[in-house]
Amino acid sequence: MSIRTSYKLRLMRKRWRIRAFRKRRELKQIVNNTAKIKPDDILVFSTLRNERRRLPFFLKYYRDLGVKHFIIVDNNSNDGSAEYLMEQPDVSLWWSKASYKRARFGVDWLNWLQMRHGHNHWTLTVDVDEFFVYPFCDTRPLNALTDWLDASSIRSFSAMLLDMYPKGSIDDAVYHEGQNPIEVAPWFDSANYSFKKNKEIGNLWIQGGPRARMFFADKPERAPALNKIPLVKWNRNYVYASSTHMLLPRGLNQVYDEWGGEKASGCLLHAKFLDTFTEKSHEELARKQHYANSHEYKAYYTTLKEKPDIWCKWSEKYINWRQLEILGLMSKGNWA
Repeated sequence: MSIRTSYKLRLMRKRWRIRAFRKRRELKQIVNNTAKIKPDDILVFSTLRNERRRLPFFLKYYRDLGVKHFIIVDNNSNDGSAEYLMEQPDVSLWWSKASYKRARFGVDWLNWLQMRHGHNHWTLTVDVDEFFVYPFCDTRPLNALTDWLDASSIRSFSAMLLDMYPKGSIDDAVYHEGQNPIEVAPWFDSANYSFKKNKEIGNLWIQGGPRARMFFADKPERAPALNKIPLVKWNRNYVYASSTHMLLPRGLNQVYDEWGGEKASGCLLHAKFLDTFTEKSHEELARKQHYANSHEYKAYYTTLKEKPDIWCKWSEKYINWRQLEILGLMSKGNWA
């Protein structure tokens, strides 16, 4: 990396940190339970809007993995999400009616809260429809993974976003509160992914899967990115530069091996495609608070009007993490 690029990235990181500090004014503290956080606790950070139906299972899933505290920003929900979260003893809640788009899609808010509360903790940054799967997650708690990462001097851990979907119309995939959404949408694409390296930042850029073939078939280059680095041993000097797709300092993006080996990695099971999705797409399209003037939601809404079946003959039904490793979608690396 050239001196010029290195200087440019340092300035960029400084700019995002200053921006996060300023954006803190948009957050109103509703419940602060952060005094309960212990030095070795693993923390979840998330932003949400109108996700009341999903919250009980989301919290249970991560509690069962070993997460001890949730730091959440509610972006002006009106469905009871905030009221539900206020009752949870392991949740600290902030609220904002400010523009999600102008907060860089919530990144500025979470960067500030991670600077404030995530320092020296392993932090997991996920949406409420994302479920982290890692090697041996069926037998080992999350702190077994983070202990191994600490012992190996690894500061960040990647997880490919794996879009899950039902067989048949999305509108018929009825999700009930408290239910595991993977029971309703258990299918995923086992292949059909492209990879390229961002030479400046150093992260991999992954696209493909059902969203590319169903919603962006004519413009696959505009399909959503599937590369994520959700698990990080946070330092107050770090920032997410673009959602959880990439971080600064640049070295945190080195989550793959360029010399023929394999680094350990996971997946985020992305349970977006449930019966709630058509209504959600319509709402988000009207709000225009997402990337590139919500072009992603325009594609969703246009296609969903035809009530498509995302399932195809190459779809695989999810079994467990070992299946994902066999398919090359994640790896245990040298963690045995």
